[in-house]
Amino acid sequence: MKNKIILFLLGLTSFGFAQEVDTTFVAIDSTIVDTVEVTFDKNDIQNTSAIAAFYERLYQLEQSKEGKINVVHIGDSHIQADLFTARMRNHLQNTFGNAGFGFTFPYSVAKTNNSAPIRFTASGSFQSVRNLYADSSKPVGLSGIALETKSDNFAIQVQVKDARYNFTNLKVITPQNTNLFDVSVSNKNIVIETKVPKKITHKVKPGEVLGGIADKYNVSLKALKKANGLKSDMIRDGKILTIPSKQTQPRFVTKTEFVPIDLQTSFFSNDYISEKPLDKIAIVPNQNVNDFALNGLILGNNAPGITYSGIGVNGAKCSDYNKFPLFFEQLPALQPDLIIISLGTNESFDKQSAEQYFKQLNQMIASIKEKTPLATILVTTPPPSVLHRKYTNTFIADYAVKIKENAHSNGYAVWDLFEVFGGNKNIFKNAAKGLMSRDKVHYSKIGYEKQADLFFEAFLQSYELYKSAK
Repeated sequence: MKNKIILFLLGLTSFGFAQEVDTTFVAIDSTIVDTVEVTFDKNDIQNTSAIAAFYERLYQLEQSKEGKINVVHIGDSHIQADLFTARMRNHLQNTFGNAGFGFTFPYSVAKTNNSAPIRFTASGSFQSVRNLYADSSKPVGLSGIALETKSDNFAIQVQVKDARYNFTNLKVITPQNTNLFDVSVSNKNIVIETKVPKKITHKVKPGEVLGGIADKYNVSLKALKKANGLKSDMIRDGKILTIPSKQTQPRFVTKTEFVPIDLQTSFFSNDYISEKPLDKIAIVPNQNVNDFALNGLILGNNAPGITYSGIGVNGAKCSDYNKFPLFFEQLPALQPDLIIISLGTNESFDKQSAEQYFKQLNQMIASIKEKTPLATILVTTPPPSVLHRKYTNTFIADYAVKIKENAHSNGYAVWDLFEVFGGNKNIFKNAAKGLMSRDKVHYSKIGYEKQADLFFEAFLQSYELYKSAK
């Protein structure tokens, strides 16, 4: 343990950033719901043989009540919002056990929307950039967002708002697994007294002159005029004058004291293990380092069950993830048993053909298999949406066909969300039912939760069929 005490200003909400706020958030509308009947047909998982190894691991967990299963869901703003994923996490953990929250990232420190159960605050100045805009020199890794600082005077505080996700195991993900950070599990506020110039003011009374006021406070007329920006000796009644003074008065500054603890380096992360569950922790600088970059945190516990990690970036496409090898190099830190890919909506806004889209998706799948060969893969088709608020999105329909056509040859399972939600013909029905946001691209909170409910239903049905065939 380090003996050095690190002090930071308590004002954790005052920190700097290198870019504007990411405004590509998922819109959660309070939509007026009508009585239009919406049916969800053909809700199944296709090519389930591709994820049979995952089902077997799940079966062993269910039978033995031992071990952990890790699910990783990769996508765009639909996933970053952690609405679909939060619902799915809840379904799976209620059924198979809660092994922890999984992957998280200080999105709010990067000035973008954050996962609801985990809150981040920070002191210090950080630079951030998403994989959409970052050049290859940026350390964009597992989160899809580069978060950097050259300051050694910062603290990132992690607060778990849902006791179900209190954690005993923390993994810190950094570029090349360099040990850049320490942690602090204990802190206290201390009050430091400093001396500042004493502020004295005088309200001018009727009949007073500037020279007489200067004499009263034993200061020169020149100094009095300079302190108040006066060009002449004329003053009006009622004016508030600042009286220059060499006197001082105490000022009290509250600071937070963090006691840093070294992280232990493992193969893909730097780790901290607690003897008791924690609901808060601070990430602080390793004092032997000058440059800092954080790619994410993994929160786990000692219980058997499932972790469900959501990794999403507002506006992201397959090609954005493919630009950064570090993303795939860090995937093994999550020890994934099942990786779910949900991308395609943003590609449609670029009017990518099905061939262009699938080339990037296939490259992504190949990179995942190279770095995590034991993981199985499931691809969800993009949900129905309109293009530029008014056009039928035929691109997404073509992507769905392409995904299904290549599932067997490329070794992944498919959940056809596009078809389950009725395709393009059902968009206005879905919107009228309150399942979509006003832009008819994003979905409402109940829309994302409905997607998760249907996905879990299809998943459970497929898993039960696997067990019945054993």
